[in-house]
Amino acid sequence: MSDAAIVAEGLVKGFGKSVRALDGVSFAVPSGTVLGLLGPNGAGKTTAVNVLTTLLLPDAGRAFVADVDVVKHPAVARRRFGLAGQYPAVDEMLTGIENLTLVGRLNHLSPRAARERGVELLDQFGLTEAARRIAKTYSGGMRRRLDLAAALICRPPVLFLDEPTTGLDPRSRIDLWSVIDDLKRGGTTLLLTTQYLEEADRLADRVAVVDHGRVIAEGTPAQLKSELGGAVVEIQLENPEHTGRLREAVAGLGSGEVSVNGDVATVPAEGTATLVEVVRALDAAGLEARSLQLREPSLDDVFLALTGHAAEEAGPPDGAPGARAAATDTAVRREVHS
Repeated sequence: MSDAAIVAEGLVKGFGKSVRALDGVSFAVPSGTVLGLLGPNGAGKTTAVNVLTTLLLPDAGRAFVADVDVVKHPAVARRRFGLAGQYPAVDEMLTGIENLTLVGRLNHLSPRAARERGVELLDQFGLTEAARRIAKTYSGGMRRRLDLAAALICRPPVLFLDEPTTGLDPRSRIDLWSVIDDLKRGGTTLLLTTQYLEEADRLADRVAVVDHGRVIAEGTPAQLKSELGGAVVEIQLENPEHTGRLREAVAGLGSGEVSVNGDVATVPAEGTATLVEVVRALDAAGLEARSLQLREPSLDDVFLALTGHAAEEAGPPDGAPGARAAATDTAVRREVHS
């Protein structure tokens, strides 16, 4: 028996002759912890989740959830996890309580037990007042919470959250973060995919950075940030058209290689002395900065240093199209286990 609740070993998955969504992905998530699977669109995050949740068969490699081989025993594995995908798998014409009761019944709960569990989850997720409203009238944040509640109907020990806060307003994102914190404190093991560096930093015990179907770095957020060294000077220009001049102006300053992403340059700093050097360089080049700050490294800096591009940049299609992903998320949610 492993102390890891989720294990991926050398997962490979291709689509057609040209797309290799997973190219030997390996990671493990210890029980009761949160792993942030971080990467841009097309990096392979959703494909990895789809393999681990039995939605896709890998071309090679092995995957385990709660010590169950998901390829050899998919029906058993489905009883061990919950899944909240990128697209809320709720029936818009049913009320909140009807949605949760339906999912409970499809998971073999008695009518009474399904309804009682639904009422409990609606209260936990702050949806009690909306329990008898049809889901079509819910806001985006409310639908996300209802979807997450449905994934927890049978109290699974493992939960997969595939970009759960994409498209949510800041208030709804913070509310969902609080729910995830509560689940972690309750002992649930979570795998969270996200493009939001702040989200991974805030929620994850460990982060695995995925790019082009490979895990290119793994560690705690603090460990990954510490590998970049000390503070950085971040410069954003008033005129984005002068980015080329900005790169030339700050080249050679600080303690390492200067990186530029759009109209923002990041200079590895040697304390406040680098900040002074940058100000003088900008003045000499006749460049005006919209913002200029000395700060500690962030996961954004880590990702840019590792991949050469920002986490939010889009990549090639990550496996199945959105409509297909939504349908398969619902299929797992509503699987009637024998």
